[in-house]
Amino acid sequence: MAKSPKPPQGNDDFRLEWHGNTVLITPASGVESMSWELIEQAAEIVMAPLKSHNSPMVVFDLSEVSYFGSVFLALLLRCHTAVKSRGGELVLCGASKMARELLRITALDTLWAIYDKKEQALEAVDN
Repeated sequence: MAKSPKPPQGNDDFRLEWHGNTVLITPASGVESMSWELIEQAAEIVMAPLKSHNSPMVVFDLSEVSYFGSVFLALLLRCHTAVKSRGGELVLCGASKMARELLRITALDTLWAIYDKKEQALEAVDN
């Protein structure tokens, strides 16, 4: 049964939508060129709602991002660590061919489940 999402929140670089107990985080294409300082600020915004949830379920929808580098990977790893420490799960969806290759080269595709579509990812963490 589909759950109606709460209205999006966040800033212009990241949209957060709640689907039941799962948060769907959609970074805008601009994250590809964000500086470390902006990523740090974004990390606080993205992770703030997770701190109040036990076993947070997080889906990062990468469909608007064609490529990203080490700064964004650091954000993903930071979120992963925060989510795992609370007994939750973080998965990815919508990764471009280039992004999937980067995740494969860095072996991060073994850390996170990667789904083609957000519906698949939301269903996977909801079970």
